[in-house]
This record gives sequence, structure tokens and C-alpha cells, in this order.
Amino acid sequence: MAEELIPETPENESDRTAEAEGTEEPIKQRKNGLYPEVSDELAENMKSGWADTELHDLEPIAQAAHTERRRAALSARFPGERLVIPAGNLRTRSNDTEYAFRASTEYAYLTGDQSHDGVLVLEPTADGHKATVHLLPRSDRENGEFWLDGQGELWVGRRHSLAEAGRLLGITAEDVRELPQKLREATGPVRVVRGHDAGVESALNDKVTAERDEELRVFLSEARLVKDEFEIAELQRACDATARGFEDVVRVLDRAEATSERYIEGTFFLRARVDGNDVGYGSICAAGPHATTLHWVRNDGAVRSGELLLLDAGVETTELYTADVTRTLPINGRFTELQRRIYDAVYEAQEAGIAAVKPGAPYRDFHDAAQRVLATRLVEWGLLGDLDVEKVLELGLQRRWTLHGTGHMLGMDVHDCAAARRETYVAGTLEPGMCLTVEPGLYFQADDLTVPEEYRGIGVRIEDDILVTEDGNRNLSAALPRQADEIEAWMARLKG
Repeated sequence: MAEELIPETPENESDRTAEAEGTEEPIKQRKNGLYPEVSDELAENMKSGWADTELHDLEPIAQAAHTERRRAALSARFPGERLVIPAGNLRTRSNDTEYAFRASTEYAYLTGDQSHDGVLVLEPTADGHKATVHLLPRSDRENGEFWLDGQGELWVGRRHSLAEAGRLLGITAEDVRELPQKLREATGPVRVVRGHDAGVESALNDKVTAERDEELRVFLSEARLVKDEFEIAELQRACDATARGFEDVVRVLDRAEATSERYIEGTFFLRARVDGNDVGYGSICAAGPHATTLHWVRNDGAVRSGELLLLDAGVETTELYTADVTRTLPINGRFTELQRRIYDAVYEAQEAGIAAVKPGAPYRDFHDAAQRVLATRLVEWGLLGDLDVEKVLELGLQRRWTLHGTGHMLGMDVHDCAAARRETYVAGTLEPGMCLTVEPGLYFQADDLTVPEEYRGIGVRIEDDILVTEDGNRNLSAALPRQADEIEAWMARLKG
């Protein structure tokens, strides 16, 4: 990684304010940089001799019509109010390196843009709202920002001009560095999506309330419950790429055995970066007893023949929609008798859960159907004494081994729509266009003395991404086999 002359761009509110008020702070130099000064001659030389790279033939992005419709729905919900939705800022990983940026879901959903520091503002008008996206413009060549600043374009790459961004997004674009002062001077009711841009929130500090801002966040969460055709296509694309990632993993299991779970993690990550933007969440590459830890993301354990691999992973597309798929695979390609018995119970539970996903059904029906199957099998195996299934379900005793809920909404976030009201989500009714996971599991901890020793350390989960359709459902991740015999045949074919 090259050592830039200047470590960082203005990050905080005071820096932005200084720029907006014309009192631009000097670009800071790295304390231990090899070039402590810039000569007047070099500074002058760097100002000129550059070709005009403005792009004039840009067409709107694919989802521009969808984002316009989403903004219209937001405008109708909050007439007469100024609405502020930030993308977020870069976050420091260590010293002068940043985490990879991922725009806030609300901002990306309403604009289709993924620029750091971006802010969407809906200004109230007589008949609705005027949308403006506030962005960083091209780096300034006159003051040397483009080559001296750590976020200058010679360091991190060209960004779109405001005119280019406006054409792409179908929204008027303005300089975000001027926004804080505009927000301070704003009058009338204002709402902001919190938690992404401290500078924006500071500028609105005396104009907003937590309760009103939460209503905005809840509305935007519930707006994503039913996906449009663009979103459904993105989710299918994510699932298809994820299936390819699982195939990649199966092909290299021998190399994972020679190294660790990290080989599996790295293999899937390569697919996510080639076919999408990133992984949608930290991949769970849990081999052997690690499969009984629900969110095992350390991925530093051994991969051993004869044990199971629980792989829970999803590709996030370039438009930020993620899959969320789990398969539990025999590392050597063949289930043992006990592994298959447990696997088949989970498969049966998932089948019951998927069958319950249909329009008009209560959301939690799929969870109840899957839990009933698992409770029945646990009773049959003698793990719950002389209690019958109804009593087990009444007391929730099966949860010692099933642990988690059987699914969740899916979309731009792996746990999408999380801020929605209970009555529209977990206590609501399924509608066509909703997308959710169905993911029952059984987990027998290595230190669980209430089960026979041979069960201990076995964890199984099967998870698919299910779209509610007009007449039932569609499994978006059906490209991956689920039934035990199919799993074994699929693995044998991939291993050659």
C-alpha cells in the first residue's frame, strides 16, 4: 500500500463547516511523510495539463424508476416535512486505513447510490417533495486536493461529477460540503435517519426528536417488506451466485482439511467478490462441533473427514441485496447413520416450514410447523422423557436443541426490515413479494450431558431463501440440493 502524502480528508462536522463557509482548512500532511513540503513550482505544475474527463452520455441506472417510486411513497407518508437520509461516512479501521464502505440501507434503497458521505434530502413543496442528493464533487485540482488529500482521486479513484451523478440517479445533485449550514438554517419539521452521519445529526440537533426520527426509520423498514421486481431479480442473482460459491467450497474440501475453516471462508469470499459486491454477512464455516455455535465466524478450526460442515453464507450483489443460505455437508461426502438421522429430521422440518409459506398465512406459521416436526423427533428419540409433543411445545423445551427462530425477512440486509413494527412483521401476514428464510436446525452441544454421547458435537441447519408468490412460494436457492441422498450425489459429482 503506497504512503500517501496526506492521510485523510475532513471527517467531522467542523471540517465540513469550514469548507462551506469558505474558511477551508489547509490539507494536513503526514507526520512522517517522505515529502514534508510541496514547492510552489510543483503545486503550480499539478494544476494543469489534465484532459477533460467529464462523461456526457450517461443513462439512468437500472433501478432509477424504482427509487423514484420509493421516494414518492416516502413523500406521501410525511407531507410538509424535510426528510434527511445519510449514506454514512468512512470508518477508521486502524490509524489511517478505513473499513470498506457500505452505504446505509435506507440511503441506497431510496437513491441507488453507494457513495460515502452522500445525503438524500427531501425538501417539502406545495405538492410533495423535491429530492436532492448531496455528494462530494470531483476532487479540486486548483488547491491540490486531488493529489495531496488521502481521499483525493489520485489516491482512491475518480468519482462522478455532480452533473454525472444527477444523470445516473435521476436526482438533482449538489455539493454535500455545503449541506450542514443549509440544515442549520432549515425551518419547519425535520426527520433524519440516525446512526450514520454524526455531522448531519449535529447540524439538526435542535430540530429533531428521537421519537419522530424512529417513525421515519420504521416506515423505511416496512417499505421493504414487499419487494418489487427489481429487488426480486437481485435476490435471485444473489442466490445463484451463492450456489456457485457453495460448489466452489465442495471442490476444495480436501485443501480445507489440510489447512482450516479459513480455506472455506476464503474460497466463498472469492466467489462473492467476483460475482457480487461482498459477502452479505460474516460467513459461518463451522466444521465439527463448531456447527453447534450459531454464529461461528472465527473460522479458525480444523476440518476433519467424518464430521459435518455447516456452511452459512451469502453473496451480496453489487446493488447490495444478499442471499442467506445454509447447507450442512458431510466433509468426506457421506453421512454416517446418526448424522443422516439428525439431518433428515431437520430436512423434514424445513419441508414443513416451506409448505407453510403462502400468501395470507400468518407470518409465524412456518416457524410453528418446523418446530412441531423437530419436537416430534426429539420426543421419539427419548430426549424429553415421557412428555408428549404438545407439552414440549407449550413449555418450549425443544429450544434447548433448536435454539433460534426458523427464519427472518431478507433483502438489502440479511435480517431485513428489522425496525418494522411487530404487527407488520412477526405478528403480520405474508404477502406476495415478501422474501424470507426458512432455516430450522438441531444443535447438540459437545458438553450436553442430557443427550447420548454420540449426539454431542453434531449441529445441522438447512436454510433457503423463499419468495412468497401469488399462489404459494418459490425457493430462490433451489439450485442447491437439500435432501441427503442428493447432497451426497452432488458432492461426489463436484469432487470428480
